[in-house]
Amino acid sequence: MRNPQIGVESVYRPGPVTFCAIPLFVTSVEAGFPSPAEDYIEGRLDLNEHLIRHPAATFFVRVAGDSMLGAGIHPGDILVVDRALEPADKKVVIAVVDGELTVKRIRIIEGRVLLVPENVAYEALRIEGDMQVEIWGVVTNVIHPL
Repeated sequence: MRNPQIGVESVYRPGPVTFCAIPLFVTSVEAGFPSPAEDYIEGRLDLNEHLIRHPAATFFVRVAGDSMLGAGIHPGDILVVDRALEPADKKVVIAVVDGELTVKRIRIIEGRVLLVPENVAYEALRIEGDMQVEIWGVVTNVIHPL
């Protein structure tokens, strides 16, 4: 790649969609955890419903490198990527540039397409005619530990 920027460590397909309902509490949490009494449980929450809109078009990638720290994407994070969504200006995407995977924010400025990191230590990558570029999907969620 002309502007080496590590972005993706590995790619995963989701397993069969399983139902994993976790209790959802109706009380807000200020600085503690609500009593697990049944009175507080509103219902069950399945994270698949919130993280995956198009199961057949969704995959996950594990991030390597620090080029997207400003977007809240850290090394080791897992990104939920949806191929059914249209890449558009200001969306974070997974792209293949000259055979290498990367995660960047797509920018369209004055008709030019850029893949922009969110770390001042890296430069934007201007997409030019002789480059082989394919957008694999739009990042919809970031999963990382605190």
